[in-house]
Amino acid sequence: MSNDDTIRAYVQKKYGEAALRVGVTDAGGCCGGTALPIGAVDPITRDLYDAEQGAEVPAAALQASLGCGNPTMLAALAPGEVVLDLGSGGGLDVLLSARRVGPTGKAYGLDMTPEMLALARENQRRAGVANCEFLHGTIEQIPLPDRSVDVVISNCVINLSTDKARVLAETFRVLRPGGRVAVSDIVLARPLPAEAERSLRLWTGCVSGALVEAEYRRLLAAAGFVDITFEPTRVYREADIAELLGGGGSCCGVSVPVHGIDPQQYAGVVYSAFVRARKPA
Repeated sequence: MSNDDTIRAYVQKKYGEAALRVGVTDAGGCCGGTALPIGAVDPITRDLYDAEQGAEVPAAALQASLGCGNPTMLAALAPGEVVLDLGSGGGLDVLLSARRVGPTGKAYGLDMTPEMLALARENQRRAGVANCEFLHGTIEQIPLPDRSVDVVISNCVINLSTDKARVLAETFRVLRPGGRVAVSDIVLARPLPAEAERSLRLWTGCVSGALVEAEYRRLLAAAGFVDITFEPTRVYREADIAELLGGGGSCCGVSVPVHGIDPQQYAGVVYSAFVRARKPA
């Protein structure tokens, strides 16, 4: 396999395993204990959704949330809009979006991992949400027509792609004129050390594949987007990076120990951000 194929296969394997763990532990809570607190997985994914949002969806949707932000709040969705979530996982952001756009709108979730899609559809059934649909495919080749979507959201998934230029071009294609992008993603203040770029484990941890902000802006502009803004929401300290690299606190997420990497090299370099952009009308 090419390096890109290797990364994609590894990402799919790890997120499939995460979905299966949620499915196994859903009845009894995380790893057989009590139910997971909202967002309490690791330094990137914890404390992203409030109790009111948590009450809107099944517990398994929260347990499978491996994002770095809350794009449903960022997007300011309106009734009647059509929303697409890139890398929808267990369906949390799709279900929340579907409720916000109401019966006259629709929310699509796109994911490449069969186990995540099965979990998302089960969560949809449990939540009783009719105006959403989960699609199988990759974010580099979105299975929707041109100009069919009002808003594209994503939660810590674009960084996982090895062809981000293609992802953003596809996003631009499916958006209607005047449509908007509102994603949460991991962004870098400067390039990472070489050993991080080679780490498949850090890739699935949403670190190795992240873009430096300047490059992210360039790719958005090259795809045709305007009004591009970045809003940092959480800058990761040395202790956060050490916890992530060691897998500390992670139960139903995908973090795994990564040895031989100094957390000091990452402190203040890795951060979560709201990324906004618009397709010209």
